[in-house]
Amino acid sequence: MKYLEVALVSKLFPSRRGSLTVLKDINLYVEKGEFVCVVGPSGSGKSTLLRLIAGLDNPTSGEILVDGDRVFSPGSDRGMVFQNYTLYPWMNVTDNIGFGLKLQGASKAEQQQQAAYYLEIVGLTQFGRSLPKELSGGMKQRVAIARALASRPKILLMDEPFGALDVQMKETMQQFLLQIWRQTETTILMITHDVEEAVFLSQRVYVMTASPGTIQKEMALDLPSDRVYALRRSPQFQDYKYEIVGLLRGEEAILVS
Repeated sequence: MKYLEVALVSKLFPSRRGSLTVLKDINLYVEKGEFVCVVGPSGSGKSTLLRLIAGLDNPTSGEILVDGDRVFSPGSDRGMVFQNYTLYPWMNVTDNIGFGLKLQGASKAEQQQQAAYYLEIVGLTQFGRSLPKELSGGMKQRVAIARALASRPKILLMDEPFGALDVQMKETMQQFLLQIWRQTETTILMITHDVEEAVFLSQRVYVMTASPGTIQKEMALDLPSDRVYALRRSPQFQDYKYEIVGLLRGEEAILVS
């Protein structure tokens, strides 16, 4: 079942030289319960695409559907996790996680119940009363993921969620995200510039071109469902990685020439 469908989506922005085409005829889909990543060179419009899906902006042409309903604006059917955490500094962790439910009109008891449940899932039960400034970067991102999941979205959208973390913490968070994905069966679409991250996390990868951004290849990854760290050293993993890197380098070579 296709939870997300992006059909012939283009996005133009005004510029001094006329309209600038950032995205052109984007077609992609994400099935229910699937984990999909989108990678592309700088200037491919990856984050613009995610903003369109989130309803934070509207496409110039084409349409975006979530569970059959056309996207026109932000909605609780889409959870969003950004690179910079976007937690409310004056709220404790529990209140941050329950904030989306509060906006949906949930009772205080339900907010507390759901926050406690997702705090346990992300392993931060003992930090419910802490403020964001008291947490590490990885812990803040766990809270951001818990907050997005607490609203029970149909699809979780992630924009370079681990880009600000060091290598060791990034790898830890990747394993954590896979654990959360399996445990909650959440549908995930993630934007990343890290090819190895995309191959390690996802079931399918969309590779974009740059300026204007288009989909140059869709890749289904035939890898074990148990994504342990040692998988990164397997020949099959490396083949996928270098194929995607080659596509991206080919695009960059065109831009330079």
